[in-house]
Amino acid sequence: MKITEEKTLPTKEECSGSLKNVFDAMFVLNGKWKLPIVLCLMHSSKRFNELQKEIKGISPKVLANELKDLELNFLIKRNVYPTTPVSIIYEATEYSHSLKNVLTELSAWGENHRNKVKGKIM
Repeated sequence: MKITEEKTLPTKEECSGSLKNVFDAMFVLNGKWKLPIVLCLMHSSKRFNELQKEIKGISPKVLANELKDLELNFLIKRNVYPTTPVSIIYEATEYSHSLKNVLTELSAWGENHRNKVKGKIM
């Protein structure tokens, strides 16, 4: 498995602070949909229906709720254009790009894990 940067785990003394940071991050990024939505919007801005088509399996209600949460946490921006009918386009914020390394590592880990599981099953 390729890791972009080797880091050691926190010491026992640093652990409580690190746990708090992990809990804070997981509170914002919890669930199976938030990171895929952010990743999707990092590639290009999209309308609601475009997001729903690209992210297979997400219901409209869940997508709407996740978009609201991501907007409240400054990870996406909702742009409303006064056209007829009104156009709403979602885009990743500059702040969401701070997740780039996390998403890269998570993608690499997921690929390695999938290959490992395939190797064990076959």
